[in-house]
Amino acid sequence: MLKNILKIALRSFWKTKSISFINVLGLSLGMALCMIIAIFVQNELSYDKHFPNAERIYRVSADIVFGGNAMNMTFAPAPMAEALVAEIPEVEAAVHFRQQGSFLIKRYEDNIKESDVVFAGKSFLDVFDIPLIQGAKERALDEPNTMLISQSLADKFFKGENAVGQTLILDNKTDYKISGVYADIPENSHFQFHALLAAEGLPEAKSSQWLSNNFQTYLLVNPGADPKFMEEKIKTMSEKNMAPALKQALGEDFSLEQFKASGNKVEYGLQPLLDIHLHSDLIGEFKANFSITYIYLFIAIAVFILLIACINFMNLATAKSSNRAKEVGVRKTMGSGRSELIGQFLGETFIMSLVSFILAILLASLLLPYFNDLAGRNLSLPLTDVMFYLYLLLGALVVGLIAGAYPALFLSGFNPSKVLKGDISKGMKSSSVRSSLVVFQFAISIILIFCTIVLFTQMNFIQNKNLGFSKDQIVMVHDLYAMAGQKQTFKEQVLSSSLIEKGTLSGFLPVSGTNRSDTPWWVSGRDIQDQENLVSIQNWKVDFDYISTLGMKVVQGRDFNLDFPSDSSGVILNETAVKNFNFDGDPIGQKIASFSGDNETGFSTENSEMRTVIGVVENFHFESLKENIGAVLMYIDPNPSGIASFKFKAEDIKDVLALLEGKWNELAPGQPFTYSFLDDRFSSMYASETRIGKVFAAFTGFAIFIACMGLFALTAFTAEQRRKEIGIRKALGATVGSLVLLLSKEFTKLVLIAFIIAAPLGWYGMNRWLQDYTYRIDLGWTTLLLVIGLVMTVAWTVMGVQSFRAARINPVDSLRGE
Repeated sequence: MLKNILKIALRSFWKTKSISFINVLGLSLGMALCMIIAIFVQNELSYDKHFPNAERIYRVSADIVFGGNAMNMTFAPAPMAEALVAEIPEVEAAVHFRQQGSFLIKRYEDNIKESDVVFAGKSFLDVFDIPLIQGAKERALDEPNTMLISQSLADKFFKGENAVGQTLILDNKTDYKISGVYADIPENSHFQFHALLAAEGLPEAKSSQWLSNNFQTYLLVNPGADPKFMEEKIKTMSEKNMAPALKQALGEDFSLEQFKASGNKVEYGLQPLLDIHLHSDLIGEFKANFSITYIYLFIAIAVFILLIACINFMNLATAKSSNRAKEVGVRKTMGSGRSELIGQFLGETFIMSLVSFILAILLASLLLPYFNDLAGRNLSLPLTDVMFYLYLLLGALVVGLIAGAYPALFLSGFNPSKVLKGDISKGMKSSSVRSSLVVFQFAISIILIFCTIVLFTQMNFIQNKNLGFSKDQIVMVHDLYAMAGQKQTFKEQVLSSSLIEKGTLSGFLPVSGTNRSDTPWWVSGRDIQDQENLVSIQNWKVDFDYISTLGMKVVQGRDFNLDFPSDSSGVILNETAVKNFNFDGDPIGQKIASFSGDNETGFSTENSEMRTVIGVVENFHFESLKENIGAVLMYIDPNPSGIASFKFKAEDIKDVLALLEGKWNELAPGQPFTYSFLDDRFSSMYASETRIGKVFAAFTGFAIFIACMGLFALTAFTAEQRRKEIGIRKALGATVGSLVLLLSKEFTKLVLIAFIIAAPLGWYGMNRWLQDYTYRIDLGWTTLLLVIGLVMTVAWTVMGVQSFRAARINPVDSLRGE
């Protein structure tokens, strides 16, 4: 039986070689793309699952509304970790982290720059239980100036040596003793640490201040603990500790109830560790996370691509029904039952599906490196995993069943008495089904094209929007602290070159990953117990050349000026800050105040800092365009540090970089020279969306290609079926153009119907996606016209080629047998 199925299948494949080739290629490509997407999705869903007890680990999140700002953050107060263990029985262990930026690390002389370094509490290994390759878990981070390092960092400095007990020097000044080496944290983790510094040596970690949120806190809970119940306990605990801090800051007669009544809130929640990568996009993430929405999108694309490939098979199998009608009639006359015929046709489909899966593995191997480049991942096919091949076999059977079920039922249903007489009109009843499937294919393709165009249009809008500052031709030199007291000298020497127009020293820049500091201010003389008078505002330390270097526009007052000594106590606000302060009259000359104190001593109005407004700048974007522009206050930093930014005018950037590196090596010999461009840093804020757009465009292209392969074959088959009709029409004087139009108009109608169905769906979906952006494009009719124009161009090209070939056939050849 199997031998007979195989024999007939091979004979059928060979008889229609071109259609069989298109079917195999379409199925292979569809399966390969689905395979890649499946590997990608599996990797995204596996994030953080490698940690022991991952399902019992939670991160504290903060939902804060204060001073006109609403913030959802990963940060919590420094004392929270210790309080969680002491006051909530369900908490087994808790650890907090503090990000301090990048560090210069060396063993003897030459530094390397390492950005994946954090301060961590001594309970880190109790919560995450990462195995130590060297050293003992007990007391690993208990002492100040000790550190744990990853295997890869240990290999950089202590290759072949025992690193425990050795010393590394951080930022050219502090010795850290290594207490252990841990296995590298896998890539599929929401954080990557190559060094953990003991937070015991960090003054902020000892703080008892509950009004300052600057530590990420994680906790391990008991099995069966209810996180919602724990959140209520955390709320009670935090309010109990916040109340005295509010009294210290705002006066003994001020209460927590007054704080809430003014619309303010500070609420802490618990995020499951396994949800962070796909369900979290808070201020203070260790690195950019992915989104579960995109996971659903990729799964939908995989299903759509596979359906398009299967529809090709169904359409072509039913379209060539007339070629196999007599075979079915003869076999039924000879005694074959319908179940046997169904088995035959399904068997042929399964064979084709299995061959396609084998080719799909090869195609996936070839395409995966390109996918990794686009998606920023490092994925590989699990070719040594037995389960991988079992899944492939199961997939081949499922695809074979999906693609072959309808053709098998359709072909096996012919009436032998009719088809042997030449009446195969029943086969024509499949045309409506084929038309519906073609409409479905192109509806999917149109939706994908529409989404791709909108996504890239939004990204182009972001890149070209007026941001309120100049991001082009500005180079940033990092790690100025490596120069000690030479920062100003470095700036002056660089500015002396004709290649450089302007320069500024500040770690606060309008791109993510740079410094941020948010504190409350108020207009001097106003009652701050009335919470409406408090304004939560970004405090940026800048130098006198900051605004001019970044091309910001002063709309009121003036810029900072070295000729005015009083500017050292002046501030410049953005327009949002002016609006939030609600000044009485002109803001210029108004005095504003902020709390005195710090994280350790607490905050108070006594000896509060007072500054004078000297200017207002036009609003500028300093966070993602998904967010509204917040309030910003800038003041002069007498000892600027962090980053040197230079506006250059040279066409050849190599000259500028050579200048900067040369001056750096003169003033900071032995220190690594690192730089970036402001426009690149801005673009990196949207790296995830940009990557998704490129991947989406690639898969959309493949989907359209597979759909067009089916349309190409269907047009060719239709032309072959109407060969004699074409010959007669040509003999009667029909032109090639009229014949091309005749053969193409039916499919043109189907594409237009697909557009009518798909356009509203694509419009609705992308309009929902754009809601995430406060600043976004408008979905106009031009986008829809572009989509239909593109689809019709592709479809007409595919159909036109085949129709033109058929229309040029000599009618003598077509009618010779008549």
